[in-house]
Amino acid sequence: MTRFALACAVLFVASPAGAAEQRMLFWNLTTDTITNLVMAPAGTGAFGPNQCANDRDGSVDHDERLRLTGIQPGRYDVRLTQKHGRVCTIPGVEVRAEGRVAFSLADEDLKDCK
Repeated sequence: MTRFALACAVLFVASPAGAAEQRMLFWNLTTDTITNLVMAPAGTGAFGPNQCANDRDGSVDHDERLRLTGIQPGRYDVRLTQKHGRVCTIPGVEVRAEGRVAFSLADEDLKDCK
């Protein structure tokens, strides 16, 4: 039974689904630290938990990558809060499972901010 369980675990980790989960990363290319990052399937307004909670210090610095959890590939509305309180919403962001990062955001992406 132990060998069977070990074999199943190895198959899961080696499977594309397991690999995709590990690759789901957000890359902060903005010039500010992000302290809150929530995502909703595009157009739903159903924002999920703060993804910054996945980071040890609870924030994502410039040029830092953040592991995303509970997210599948697709289109999302992303709402973020920067360190100095600026809140921005970016609609229809494509989140991918392929490549090094699922998505990234830079200063030029931040147009709807308060």
